[in-house]
Amino acid sequence: MVRESVQKVLKSSLLTPLVLGSLALAAPAQAERYASIVVDSTSDTVLHARNADDPRFPASLTKVMTLYMLFDELKAGRLALEDELTISRNAASQPPSNLRLSTGGTISVRDAIGALITKSANDVAVVVAEEIGGTEERFAALMTVKATTLGMTNTRFYNASGLPDARQVSTARDMARLAEAVMEDHADYYDYFATRSFAWNGRTYRNHNELLGSVDGVDGIKTGYTRASGYNLMASAQRGDARVIAIMLGGRTSRARNAHVTELIEAAYASFSAPTGNTQATQTRIAFESVPQPVDPNAAAVPTLNGQPFPVGEGDIQ
Repeated sequence: MVRESVQKVLKSSLLTPLVLGSLALAAPAQAERYASIVVDSTSDTVLHARNADDPRFPASLTKVMTLYMLFDELKAGRLALEDELTISRNAASQPPSNLRLSTGGTISVRDAIGALITKSANDVAVVVAEEIGGTEERFAALMTVKATTLGMTNTRFYNASGLPDARQVSTARDMARLAEAVMEDHADYYDYFATRSFAWNGRTYRNHNELLGSVDGVDGIKTGYTRASGYNLMASAQRGDARVIAIMLGGRTSRARNAHVTELIEAAYASFSAPTGNTQATQTRIAFESVPQPVDPNAAAVPTLNGQPFPVGEGDIQ
């Protein structure tokens, strides 16, 4: 049923230019990594933005769209949480991060959600893509169509995982729109992004989003990393009636990324304080001026061990 409904969409004229790549964005320059945006989701007000409309590699933030598409299927009744999804040879062959799925086996939709959110499993992303789109390529085209309908006009998807592809680009602003869309359109499933750990096949995987439980109000949503993208984070926090979405792309290390996003979130809530003789715009400016910019924000993101660079594969580890 899922694949039959997908085929109808794939035949639409809207999809043709996207598949052909005529609307593809220019890939970001190799040295450019950093971008950020902070949005007051309650009023839909942008509080802070830097390079927010410049193309960047989303890495595993891609999986938020993969999950959005999966939530669409659940909401429509075309899939159920207990349904078992078949693992193809292609899915099982995906590089880390993965669950080391076996060809011919199955994984439930519920477990697929947990694996994507916590382990950021690339093999599971392909399982979901093939179930919904028939092939990952078709699913990625559908993701791009969905992104366009959500107002993510500067985003193009070519895979479901975020593994390196120079054509797969987005922006900090588009990623903020995606976070809002998940919370607005799939509120019943958003709580999954607060999952702290996931157990599979005798192993337990911790969520890579270390702001969960350590930053007041943070309840989601996703990290990402490749050597090309640097360390990315899409985070959201709720304090009282105020919800904030913060996006950072291109962090040099996971620790620096986490610290910077924490500072952005704290600045956002500080900007809501009753102005002391200042306008709200001035209060916001003062709050964010106190946030230090990342050191050498556009430097290449190089993984380090004990302070020294070390090589890793291009696999998406977060």
